Amino acid sequence: MNNKNEKVFPVEGIRLSSIYSGMYKKKRLDLSIMEIDIKSNVAAVFTKNKAKSPTIIFSKKNLKQKNPKYIIVNSGNANAGTGVAGYNDLIKYSNEICKRTSSCIEDILVFSTGVIGERIKVKNIINSIPTLLKNFHKNSWYEFSNAILTTDKVNKICSKSIKIKDKNITITGVVKGSGMIMPNMATMLSFVATDLKISKKILSSLLREITDVSYNMITVDGETSTNDASVLIATGKSNINYNSLENKLKTLIKERLKEIYQTLAKKIVEDGEGATKFITVNVKNANSIKNAKNIAMSIANSPLVKTALFAEDPNWGRILSAIGNSKTSDKNLPNLEIKLGKMLVFKNNKLYSKYKEYMTKEYLKNKSIEINVSYNTGVYNATVWTSDLTYEYIKINANYRS
Repeated sequence: MNNKNEKVFPVEGIRLSSIYSGMYKKKRLDLSIMEIDIKSNVAAVFTKNKAKSPTIIFSKKNLKQKNPKYIIVNSGNANAGTGVAGYNDLIKYSNEICKRTSSCIEDILVFSTGVIGERIKVKNIINSIPTLLKNFHKNSWYEFSNAILTTDKVNKICSKSIKIKDKNITITGVVKGSGMIMPNMATMLSFVATDLKISKKILSSLLREITDVSYNMITVDGETSTNDASVLIATGKSNINYNSLENKLKTLIKERLKEIYQTLAKKIVEDGEGATKFITVNVKNANSIKNAKNIAMSIANSPLVKTALFAEDPNWGRILSAIGNSKTSDKNLPNLEIKLGKMLVFKNNKLYSKYKEYMTKEYLKNKSIEINVSYNTGVYNATVWTSDLTYEYIKINANYRS
């Protein structure tokens, strides 16, 4: 787990509570409730997987109607592939929260992560709710981050305090994710909160914009989960209104938010199931952002590229093939360049004349690897973060339900 001494700033207007409810055989935190101040605005993006969990259907519907007062999250069971019964199960424990807090069903968002296709332990959750509601604390982000983990080896937190107009604002977030990672909106589960005051419309726009340069730019195994969701909360407790700030300060806040999300996204890749390498794929000078991203993702998702990097084998032909397989409108490849790190490997449609394979082999021993592609058809760039594909990845997923 992460160092508990890492500085995590509480966000005024957010309180959290976590408990062991028995989702796992091993005794560990697996269920949490987040309490959100009534004046907060909340935005979210959700998975585009067509086999959505009932939790996503329920939460998406509720968020369209109003801002939530409570978010309940469990690990150990995805409540996906469970149909009407799965939906009715989450209604049962949501009603228990309503009964004990004088709230209504539309005040609640529900998220789950874990094994797909198994009915959730409703009684365990219902029995845990009274204790959870009695133990809210603004400083419980660390426990919350542990409670949402599945195959993750470490929890993932990022927190910043920023001075704006002689006042400090806070942004704190957690994420979980290790496998089944190629978000098409967000990631496995992400929760970020700030004490800024931001309108819901602008908050939603900010989240979509930042997601496109963070969670939508990572891949571990090319799989988009049934349960992916990313939630951004603005409590307004700092009394600094983002909407009223000058453009310079708005840009500063957007950059800090982007840093938080990109840090969390990179933590997912670093903790990728069985990963031994952190791989950055940079594509430059494409003729559109879409093409730049598609080329980078094609390289990052190639099992042949990922296994070669695990083996520390400079098999650049696999990178070239992945570029050729990318979804672009080009009928032929342009005069592209491929570099491993700073070492030029491929130019003028052939192996670079001064290429030294022994130097590349030495470079691939590093934990962090860069693949740099100059596509040379335009001015658009994209960066994707990924990990290698290892024996351990197969072992983890082969034994996932054991």
